[in-house]
Amino acid sequence: MQTTKLTADSILPLTCSRSGTCCFGKAVMLNPWELFSFSKEKEISPRKFRDLYTDFGGIRLTFNGKPDKKGQLACSQYIENHGCSVHKGRPLACRLYPLGRQIQFNKAHYIYEGKQFPCLTDCAEVLDLPKLSVGEYLQGQGANPFEKAQDEYLIIMQNIADIAFELLLDTGLSASGDTKTLAVWREMGTEIPEILAERIGKDWIDSLMIPTITEAIDNPTEFAKEHNNLLQLKAQEAFGSLQTLEQVHKACILMMGVALHLSRGLGADTKGVSELWIETAKSHGAKE
Repeated sequence: MQTTKLTADSILPLTCSRSGTCCFGKAVMLNPWELFSFSKEKEISPRKFRDLYTDFGGIRLTFNGKPDKKGQLACSQYIENHGCSVHKGRPLACRLYPLGRQIQFNKAHYIYEGKQFPCLTDCAEVLDLPKLSVGEYLQGQGANPFEKAQDEYLIIMQNIADIAFELLLDTGLSASGDTKTLAVWREMGTEIPEILAERIGKDWIDSLMIPTITEAIDNPTEFAKEHNNLLQLKAQEAFGSLQTLEQVHKACILMMGVALHLSRGLGADTKGVSELWIETAKSHGAKE
């Protein structure tokens, strides 16, 4: 499908019509900060919100409400004739809709798919609303802190993957002639999220999506950095005394699985990310 790229100065009918059309039939992916923000607005614990309202260990918002006239299920947080029940805590995907956000060469681009602006199809009433620039729309949606969280978690995703690289390349596993590890990396890149979550296991899923951060941190950058520290410490404690190459192999698979699971929550192309990391490992001597 054709993708249209926008600048912050692009003018489009972006004022929200609040008709709720965007609350049906979508796949809203979540990073840990967004899950935390949702739970705070809901006034329940992140664990409870995760268990009640998300799929695959917390990376996707559940859509199991009353269907619309097209048969699309409503978001679990949608209230008929009212809208989002936790609007102030909504994630970046909801704040941007119908726009998408791409990071290329460390620069963010805003896009939408198709030749015609999506809202004109399902929410034609936006034609009667004031027009805004993309920049004005994002400011009004309070997107900035959620964009910062997204960027921080992209760094964390790479940090987790780097642990897998170290286990593969710096322990003797790759030098031993191992070919199993990259094969599993490729397999995980195309696994459905239920299977990948099961492979990772509850302990690491919990550490990834509902970190035990005892201090009240409202800044997304600080939250993400503290989360990164917790994940790095957990990996050190778990893998600091591995004895056999088979143990190293399993740890390497686990860490790459965690990184790929997070990539899906960030809305990345998990298969593409996996292939990129496989080629990077091969360029450093790993074999498949």
